[in-house]
Amino acid sequence: MARKRYQKGSIRKRNKRNPVWELQYWDICLNTDGSIGRKRESIILGPVSDLNRKEAKKLAEEILRPLNSGKRTPHSDIHFREFIENYFIPNVFPILKQSTQDRYRLTLNKHLLPAFGELRLTDIRTLDLQQFILHKLQGGLGWECGNHFRNLMSKIYKTAKKWNFFGGDNPALGVDLPPKKPVREKRILSQEQVPQLLAVLEEPARTMVLVGIRTGMRIGEILGLRREDIDRQGKQLHVAQAVYRGLIGTPKTKSSIRTLPLPDELLEALALHCRRFPAVNGCNLVFQTSKGTPFGDTNLLHRELKPAGRKIGAPWLSWHTLRRTLCTHFQEAGGSLIDAQRQLGHSRASTTLDIYTLPNSANQRNTIEKLSQLVTNGDESDQSAKAPRMLTQQIQ
Repeated sequence: MARKRYQKGSIRKRNKRNPVWELQYWDICLNTDGSIGRKRESIILGPVSDLNRKEAKKLAEEILRPLNSGKRTPHSDIHFREFIENYFIPNVFPILKQSTQDRYRLTLNKHLLPAFGELRLTDIRTLDLQQFILHKLQGGLGWECGNHFRNLMSKIYKTAKKWNFFGGDNPALGVDLPPKKPVREKRILSQEQVPQLLAVLEEPARTMVLVGIRTGMRIGEILGLRREDIDRQGKQLHVAQAVYRGLIGTPKTKSSIRTLPLPDELLEALALHCRRFPAVNGCNLVFQTSKGTPFGDTNLLHRELKPAGRKIGAPWLSWHTLRRTLCTHFQEAGGSLIDAQRQLGHSRASTTLDIYTLPNSANQRNTIEKLSQLVTNGDESDQSAKAPRMLTQQIQ
């Protein structure tokens, strides 16, 4: 470790045609292994025509004061690519879910490393990130992609600062995004479309969809549902694991681990399904292939769900549609927002309200009609009652 010491720096003249005062000093820096070292730096103080040597020394003292007082944070010369490949991926990825790892790896390899890989962490400014994200948005990427770039860069710099590879302000915190515009219209299944969809689906996709519509579970949670997770006596099921690309793991967040009530219709459907499709090779999943392995959500989407959606006039149908359908109908039936949040396993109520709840114009009209009747009845009762005396009459 470099020894801390007070320094005045070295001031000298540079250039013959337009001479300037140059300050040379030893700055503290972070080595690539995270240890603190020293590096020779230089700063131009100003033209000799504007400053004499005494004034230049005074200016140098101001520049070196944070360094001499110990308030200067050491900076690192490590490059962005080196930090990502040697430190971030080996030490951060193992604690992330596989789906998050895959998304981060794709974003790094396709976008961030080509743009910033050869720059030092200290060279990347807020303006650089702002221009990068705006360029991506102008190239056709959506608002969510821009927000993902900003969040991932913020996580990288936060990690670098925690591990003493970066000592400045997080440049991603100052990046602004344009107003969010929906890329596609969000839709839900109507009450009439639900039985139509179930009628054209074959097993096991039919029971999977019924689970999604009646519970709001994510497709990964449905595919990870175990037979012992179904409590027939208590008429409820426990969400304790999920499947992602054939791998069984924990649900998305801590809030996703939950217990959900089972209506009689769904309880009977699950019992019938388990009788028709017994466990294979010791696999205890409710939904399993003939080899006793988990289903793939993408294959089910394109082979079962999408074709069924086109048959009922809903080509936009997806697994997320089932969650939005449950959430919207749940609140239309009188369920509270907090109950809908718990049903879907969201960490924040704003996610449930802003993303998964769609307005219903028919319910809105019925509410307005009821409100209008209440107001009208109130006006009629007021007119039949005796008019109150004016304030001047009461005083007299």
